[in-house]
Amino acid sequence: MTTLLIPSLLALAFSLPAQAPAARLDTLRLDSLQRAAERTDRRAAQLELLAEQASLRLRSIGAERLPTLSLLGQAQYLSDVPAFGATAPGAPSPPVQPKDQHDASLSVRQRLYDPARAPRRAVEQAQLAESQARVRSALWQQRQLVNESFFAALLLDAQRATLEAGITDLQAQRRVAGERVASGAALPSETALLDAELLRRRQTREALDADRSAARAVLAMLTSQPVADDAVLVLPDAAASVATWRAALDGARERPEYAQFERGRALLAERRTVAAAQDQPRLSAFGRTGYGRPGLNPLARDFDTYWMAGLQVEWSPWNWGTTRRDQEVQAVQAQILSSEEAAFTEQLRRAAVRDLATVDQLERALGSDSAIIALHESVLRETRLRFGEGVVTSAEYVDRETDVLTARLAQATRRVRLAEARARFLTTIGREVR
Repeated sequence: MTTLLIPSLLALAFSLPAQAPAARLDTLRLDSLQRAAERTDRRAAQLELLAEQASLRLRSIGAERLPTLSLLGQAQYLSDVPAFGATAPGAPSPPVQPKDQHDASLSVRQRLYDPARAPRRAVEQAQLAESQARVRSALWQQRQLVNESFFAALLLDAQRATLEAGITDLQAQRRVAGERVASGAALPSETALLDAELLRRRQTREALDADRSAARAVLAMLTSQPVADDAVLVLPDAAASVATWRAALDGARERPEYAQFERGRALLAERRTVAAAQDQPRLSAFGRTGYGRPGLNPLARDFDTYWMAGLQVEWSPWNWGTTRRDQEVQAVQAQILSSEEAAFTEQLRRAAVRDLATVDQLERALGSDSAIIALHESVLRETRLRFGEGVVTSAEYVDRETDVLTARLAQATRRVRLAEARARFLTTIGREVR
C-alpha cells in the first residue's frame, strides 16, 4: 500500500477543473522561455563578434586597393667594384666607382588589377554566414534543455497539487475516525494508521518542495529570468501543429543546421573561385624615389637624387597542378558535407518517428483514463460511506484512495508527457512550439 503511494502522487491538479487564482500570477509559456534561453545564452554574443571579425577582415582586403608605401635605407661597403682597363697616354682617367655605397629610398606600389580580391571578399562573407549559422544551430539545442526543465517543473507542480489534495482528504477522514474512537466505536489503531499516513505524505511534500524549487531554479538559469514559485507554467497545446507537420515530415528542413549546411556549400564554392583566381595575371604600378651614392648612375661618385616608375605583371601560368588539387579538395569537402547532412536528416527522422510513436501511444492511453478514474472513484465513494459507518478499516480506505490517486496520476502524467512529446517533436524538426 505505502510503496504504491509515495511514487504515485503526481497529477491531481491536471484532472480537476482549473480555478482562476485570486491574485494575478506570472504566466510562463514554453515558446517564450525557449526564445529567452537562445537570446541570453552566452554564445549568442558570438553572432555580433563574428560580424565584427568579418568586418575587420573585409576592411583589410579593401585596404589592398590603396597604395603600399615602404621606406628603405641601406649602407654597404664593397670589396671590389667595376674598373676600366688602362687608358691611352694623355687621356683622362675614367671614374672609379666608390666602394662605400649609401641609399635611402621611398617605394610606392599600387595594385591596379587583382582578380582574387573580389572572390576573397566573397569568401569572408560566406565564412561569416556559415559561422553564424553554426552558432544558431548550437543555440537551438538549448530549446530541448528548456523542454526537459519546463515539463519536469510541470510534473512536480502536479505532484504537489496531488499530494495536497490527498492530505486534505485524509485529514477529513482523520476527523471522522477521531470521532469514532472518542465515542468508543473504533480502536485507536484506526487513527494511528491515518496519522502515520499523514506524516508520510507531509515528508513527501517537503521532498517535493525541494525538488520543485530546484527544477524552477534550473529553468531560471537556462532562461536567465526569474521563475517564481507561484508562477504558472502553461501546458502547451501543440496537437494541431503536430498533425500538420506529421504529414509534411519528409520535407521538413526547418532546423538551423540545414541553413548551416547550405552556407557551408556556398563557402566551398567561393573557395574554389578563389583558387581559380590565383592563377590569373595581376597588374601593379610601382614607383621609387631616393637619394644615395651612386644613384641610378653606377659611375657617379657624388650623392644624388633619383626616381623610377613602371608597371609590373605577375602571372604563374603553371603551378604543377596546385590549383586543380585545391579545387578537388573543396569538391571532396562538399561530399563530406553532403554525407553529414544526410546523416543528420536520418537522425532527425528517427527521433521524430520515436516522438510520434510516443504521441500515438499516449493519445490512445488517455482515451481510457477517464473511465478508469470514474470506476475507482465509484469504489472510493462506496468505501467512504462504509468507512463513515465503521464497516471498513482505515487501511482499506487508504488503499481505495490510493487507487484513485494512482489513476488520476496516470492520467495527469500522460497529459504532461503527451504535451512534452509533441513539443519535443516540433523542436526536433525545427518548429516553434505555440
